[in-house]
Amino acid sequence: MPAFVAQETQPVDGITIALSKGRIFDETLPLLAAAGIEPLENPETSRRLIVPTNRENVRVVIVRATDTPTYVQYGAADLGVAGKDILLEHGSEGLYQPIDLNIARCRMMVAVPAGFDYQNAVRQGARLRVASKYVNIAREHFAAKGVQADLIKLYGSMELAPLAGLADAIVDLVSTGSTLKANNLVACEHIMDISSRLIVNQAALKLKRERLVPILEAIAGAVSR
Repeated sequence: MPAFVAQETQPVDGITIALSKGRIFDETLPLLAAAGIEPLENPETSRRLIVPTNRENVRVVIVRATDTPTYVQYGAADLGVAGKDILLEHGSEGLYQPIDLNIARCRMMVAVPAGFDYQNAVRQGARLRVASKYVNIAREHFAAKGVQADLIKLYGSMELAPLAGLADAIVDLVSTGSTLKANNLVACEHIMDISSRLIVNQAALKLKRERLVPILEAIAGAVSR
């Protein structure tokens, strides 16, 4: 089990929370407030990657969404917030996931160009070229259906892949569907619902239990209201 990595800028018994910018940060703020924690700077306007809070022994580190589990797993952060998609795709070994926060909700979907006969292609067992940054999730989904999928890893502008002839279909997160519609794509199959989880370093939970448990309980209470 990885031990907590103490930082020179923070006491060993301090609490570090890993968050990513954007929707997760914004939707986590009310939950932190319920635990009496308020970041003193907005990461969207500040260049600081370590953000102080109103509590001297608590700080927030700003990381990429895909890096959040890594920071928590190796003890550089005691807890963080990560989407179910990230945890499934990159693994969650060594992480305790006590709370589904029910924030940053969206759907993992298969999408294809309008007019593409996806259902027929799947029934015939044809080989599909599928572009996604969630290749592990996509692989498991199509394998369970008995479909041979040639997976192409992309990191952005997923909607471009079918338009450029790179792929027959994409697997991606869908919120409103407006981006798909703007690019003449349609969501044709639901894979799973996605929301963000609170994740905790298991070693920190033992070593800093007295500090962490009240935060976890306050957040859980805010989620259940």
